[in-house]
Amino acid sequence: MYVKTTRDITVSVQPTFLDDQSSPEEGHFVWAYQVRIENRSPQTVKLRARHWTITDARGNVQEVQGAGVVGEQPVLGPGQSFEYTSGAPLPTPSGIMVGAYQMESDSGERFDIAIPAFSLDSPHETVRLN
Repeated sequence: MYVKTTRDITVSVQPTFLDDQSSPEEGHFVWAYQVRIENRSPQTVKLRARHWTITDARGNVQEVQGAGVVGEQPVLGPGQSFEYTSGAPLPTPSGIMVGAYQMESDSGERFDIAIPAFSLDSPHETVRLN
């Protein structure tokens, strides 16, 4: 589990390799990642947008931006949380994702919260520590 807190909003991410959707012999590797966003702040916030940077094992970078997450712009009151699952395909057996969510407070202030960097590792590659 990867966890990061910004302005009392905690983002937790758990990636899982999807062997049944991957074809290693064809250079196709797929992961699901479950995200939980917990609002531990005293204000209500709305998730407006997302920005991801996805880097594969060859160093190729893909930027993904858009409104909300999984077609929603959840509103989180104090103490509330929101969970969703999404996925990422890569042409390599490993990679890394990192990003940010743009939030909006009740007063209209927009601010970014960090999504922790997390590793995408398949069982089809030996992990080497640098």
